[in-house]
Amino acid sequence: MKRVKIKEGNVGVVSKNGKFVALVKAGSHWIKSSQTIQAYDLQGLFFLSKEHRIFMENDLFKAALNSLRIKDNELALGYEDGIFSSLVTAGNYFFWKENTQSEFKIMDLAGLEIDESIDASILTRPEMLKHVRVFKVESFEKAALFVNGHFERLLNGGTYKFWQNDQTIEMLKADTRLQTLEVLGQEILTNDKAALRINFNVKYQVVNFEKALVENKEFTKQLYILIQMAIRDYVGALSLDELMENKNKISEFILNSAAEKANALGVKILDSGIKDIILPGDMKEILNRVLIAQKQAQANVIGRREETAATRSLINTAKLMEDSPMLFKLKEMEYVERIAEKIGEISLSGNGKMMEQLKEIFTK
Repeated sequence: MKRVKIKEGNVGVVSKNGKFVALVKAGSHWIKSSQTIQAYDLQGLFFLSKEHRIFMENDLFKAALNSLRIKDNELALGYEDGIFSSLVTAGNYFFWKENTQSEFKIMDLAGLEIDESIDASILTRPEMLKHVRVFKVESFEKAALFVNGHFERLLNGGTYKFWQNDQTIEMLKADTRLQTLEVLGQEILTNDKAALRINFNVKYQVVNFEKALVENKEFTKQLYILIQMAIRDYVGALSLDELMENKNKISEFILNSAAEKANALGVKILDSGIKDIILPGDMKEILNRVLIAQKQAQANVIGRREETAATRSLINTAKLMEDSPMLFKLKEMEYVERIAEKIGEISLSGNGKMMEQLKEIFTK
C-alpha cells in the first residue's frame, strides 16, 4: 500500500495496468502498490489521450465528464464565475462535471458579425485579436458595407467588429459634411478662339449615400468631369469679351446644367464660381493696350466736355458784360487784381499823378 495526497481543486484518477479503477477527491488516500494515480484540475479542460479513451469504456469515468466539441468555424469563450478566463479553439475537449463554476459560450465564426453580448474588452485581448476584424466609421462619415462583393447596408459613425473568417469585408466611406471640389488649370478656347485657363470651385454635399457609394464608382471623379464639361460648354459658347462681362453668371449656369446629373451621383451642388481666369502673356499685353486706349478715350471725352463747358461759360460771361458796362468794369478790376498779385515791385515817379500812372500801367 502507498499513501497519496490530492490537493484541493483537483480530482485523482486511479488506474491499474492502463485500466480505470476509481476517482478520488481532494485529501489523503491509500492505494495499492500496483496502482497509479494522476491528479487533474477540476477547473481545466483536457484532451482525451489514448489512455483516457480506454477509461471512457468505464461508465463511472464517463459519467464524471462533460464533453465540449468546437468545430473548425467556431470558438468557445471560457468563463469562471462569470469572468472571462480563456479562449478555446477548434477541437474535442472534456471537463469535469464537478466543475460548476466554468461556463463556455460557443461563437459561430460563419455568422460574421460579433454578438453584442460579448464585452468589448474581451475582443481587445491579445488572444482574441487574430480572430476579430475591426472597422471604424467616423462620426462625420457614412459607409457602405460590402460582404463578398455584395452590398449589405449603410453604416453610421461607430466601431464595427466582425469575426475573422473566409468572407471578404469592404467598406466604402463618404463624408457627410459640406465639401469643396477644385477644378484647376482648365485650358479652354472661347468662341473667338482665345486660349485661356480657368480655376473653378464647387461646393457640394453627399445627400444619397447609396447612390454615391453603391450605384456609382468613384463619384468624386465623376463629379469633377461633370463640372469640367459644364465649364467648357459655358466658356466655349462665349467670346472673350462676353466671358469677361458675364463671368459671374457661370455659377448659375453650372447649378442649372449640372444639378440633375449631380443628383444621379447622390450629390447636391450648393454653390460654385470662378476663382481665376489666366490669360497667355501676349493676350494680357493686348488687353492691357486695349484697356489703356479705352481709358485714354474716356479721358479725352471728359477733357472735351470740360472745354465745351468752359467755352460756354465764357460766351455767357461775354454776353453779360456786353449788356452791362458795370459788370465789364468789375471783370476788368478782377483781372487787374490777378495781375497785381503776380507783380513783386512797382516803381512810380514822384510828379504827384500816382493814380494816372497806375491806370496807365494796367490799361496798356
